[in-house]
Amino acid sequence: MAMGAIRRRFAVGLAVLTASGLLAVAVPAEAVAATHCEGRKIRTYTFSTGHVKVYKKGTSLCAITVPKRVGSPRTMMVSLQTRGFEAVVDEGVYTKRAGPVKSYVGGRKVWIKGRVGSGSYSTGGWIRL
Repeated sequence: MAMGAIRRRFAVGLAVLTASGLLAVAVPAEAVAATHCEGRKIRTYTFSTGHVKVYKKGTSLCAITVPKRVGSPRTMMVSLQTRGFEAVVDEGVYTKRAGPVKSYVGGRKVWIKGRVGSGSYSTGGWIRL
């Protein structure tokens, strides 16, 4: 085999190995990002059976509801409504969390609600975060 052919095969093999390594690193990072809120946590609202956690990134808010005891499936709900827009709601039977729900806020007020089983939380009106 000529020296040029060996170099080409080596270069192609190295490129394939590098690409597969990058895909292996990039895909789990995207999967993790979809399971929680991005940004910094700005509030935690506690109620009898769980917490509603609110995160802010730029002009957007994100909220999740987390039970105090993780494990058994139960009804959970998280709702984030920006004044002037419809509420973004995630409701169902979960074991770990409800959400994330995300909404553009800008300078508007929001109404946040969360529920785990029989316990619930609501801001009780429009608040500015």
